[in-house]
Amino acid sequence: MLERGGRHRRRQGLSGSARKHRVPLILASILLIAAAGVVIKLIVTANSRTVSTASSLINSPCQNVVVPAYFYPGAGWTRAADSKPVPRIMILDVSGTGAGSAPERKYQSAAKRAQAAGITIMGYSDTDYTQRPPADIEADVRNYKAWYGVTDIFLDQVSSDPGQLGYYRNLSTYIHSVNPGSAVMLNPGTYPDQRYMSAGDILMVFENTYANYLSLRVPGWVRRYPATRFAHVIYGTSASQLPDALSLARQRHAGFVYVTNGTGLERYNSLPRYWAAEDAIIGRCTA
Repeated sequence: MLERGGRHRRRQGLSGSARKHRVPLILASILLIAAAGVVIKLIVTANSRTVSTASSLINSPCQNVVVPAYFYPGAGWTRAADSKPVPRIMILDVSGTGAGSAPERKYQSAAKRAQAAGITIMGYSDTDYTQRPPADIEADVRNYKAWYGVTDIFLDQVSSDPGQLGYYRNLSTYIHSVNPGSAVMLNPGTYPDQRYMSAGDILMVFENTYANYLSLRVPGWVRRYPATRFAHVIYGTSASQLPDALSLARQRHAGFVYVTNGTGLERYNSLPRYWAAEDAIIGRCTA
């Protein structure tokens, strides 16, 4: 039976002492709710930014530059960050095999500045054709994130053999679980078994000289995927050959490309001599 006065019976008023305690409690509750809202907003914003990384790379309508930035922070990094447009991806190689054993301030500053300019930084990790223990690569992944704020990963010296696909699938699964929405680029340097497409977001399927690029044969299955799933790196290219190299890359369904005059072991020690021209040609995309 309802009490007289209806279901919501008014309670007796609080005493003066109780009212004094109630005000601070209400204020504390409001502040707690507001703080929780800020934290939730920050988490959602961070997750949204992370989730968009791989999809934004793959869904780009234009041909993009990926720079193997295997040179010490300095003029090259500064020039890339100041370019108009900036390269879409720069690969950060701290130690030659991965993130190294401790953070390095100059690499931290270079990565931070490049990211602020809109460049996606990928952390380099060598797989040595499955000979490097997965635990070492997983440590690179964690350290790139903790030390450099880098969540996208470039796996180098990748096998193209279907028998070793499981190794790379497991690594990719780990990277995506630690860094949801991140992009993983695999570098077999040649067209691998098609099933490798399930292990990487982007595959670097050519890394060789311009002379060899002229005779490259592209498998028929490549056209089943967006061009931005593939990257070509063409070195030993003269300035006069640059336009043709970039044009061939577009014709061969490569959404990411890097062309350099560098050769031998020194080919990635700096930006190419014709960097401004290369950047200008790539920047002509109006899509």
